[in-house]
Amino acid sequence: MYPKVKPALARAWRDLQTVQFGVTPAHAVVLGPVDTATGSLIDRIDGTRGMELLRAEAAGMGLPEGQVDELVRRLAGAGLLDDATAGGPHAQALRRRPETLERLGPDLASLSLVHREPGGDLRGIAARRAIRVQVRGSGRVGGVIAAVLAGAGIGRVEVLDGGRVETADVAPGGPGAGSVGRLRAEAARTLVRESAPGRAPRTRGHLRGDPPARSPGEAAGEDRGGPEPGLALVVVAPRDGLQAWAPDPGIAADWIATGTPHLYAGVLEGTGLVGPLVLPGATACAGCMERDRVDRDPAWPRMLVQWRSAHRRRTAAACDLGLSTAVAGLAAAHALSFLDGELPASTATRWEAALPGLHWHPSPVHPHPACPCAAAPSPEPTSEPPSEPAPTPPPEPAQTGSASGAGRAP
Repeated sequence: MYPKVKPALARAWRDLQTVQFGVTPAHAVVLGPVDTATGSLIDRIDGTRGMELLRAEAAGMGLPEGQVDELVRRLAGAGLLDDATAGGPHAQALRRRPETLERLGPDLASLSLVHREPGGDLRGIAARRAIRVQVRGSGRVGGVIAAVLAGAGIGRVEVLDGGRVETADVAPGGPGAGSVGRLRAEAARTLVRESAPGRAPRTRGHLRGDPPARSPGEAAGEDRGGPEPGLALVVVAPRDGLQAWAPDPGIAADWIATGTPHLYAGVLEGTGLVGPLVLPGATACAGCMERDRVDRDPAWPRMLVQWRSAHRRRTAAACDLGLSTAVAGLAAAHALSFLDGELPASTATRWEAALPGLHWHPSPVHPHPACPCAAAPSPEPTSEPPSEPAPTPPPEPAQTGSASGAGRAP
């Protein structure tokens, strides 16, 4: 073990015996009591020394036997400790790619705060490399989302779109001016490849029905023989925004049937939206949203037909570059949070912000009882069942907390 205090959290002494790791309340931790000599020892826990060398240096500083082991235990219990050798074989393979790690340095630092166990950052990046994501749309929102996901280490990012890149599609971080006139599928493939860190897996920006490409890692022998991974997530980011605002249940039917999570994002008429993230069978889907809208507004289907027809004829969309970039960044962050194993705030919720104020506000999306997606709870039985003794409630789960002397910062 080569322990290392996580470098992502800035360190400051609150007083002579208390150290605070981190500035912001979300991840800051207070550790105490810590004497001055132990504080000096913390500086040496930087991943370059094994435990034996740390013990020898502690003895040379006059610290009692066992002080190093106790300090390492406390740091680990507080989620402040990393290990330069942890993370398993996939993490070790990444350590042999210093250029990739240097490019992903900020992402690794962020993951080290989310995954508190030693090696969780590299383990998280290694897991991302095995994930396959599909982005539907390659305009100002979809193109940036695809680039961010690829740049953050997602191994396979496929982009589905038709036609050719237009001047209005160009956006910083998305399709460049040099891609104007190219097939959107081809331009998206180039964008994803250039955004990926290191020897990134090759991906396909392709039209419906094209098979996904194999990665260079597979061609070189990595993950050899393994089947193409299933889609972990579909991000629906259409260029016109209407399909994100009023998604077509028919398009989402296959995702519902296969249990594929999908996230909506887009800009429509100066209003940006992120969400909902749909978990098939558990949260409201496009069909639920459509049925709920019809319940509240019987004229909705008639207007929706007219709007969709108008959007097919429209040549310019009100998609402000600042707003589209904000939407793409937020959607990509929510997608990464989900792919890393957490449920983001867009789960079963749509976040909206409109120009000029840009006040983001959430709108919960509820399952509809008439939707065949089965996300709505079953109705309560109408007849009273025979009375039975009330079951004994399960015991309360044991509370787990930080190691002694550590706690969340105020």
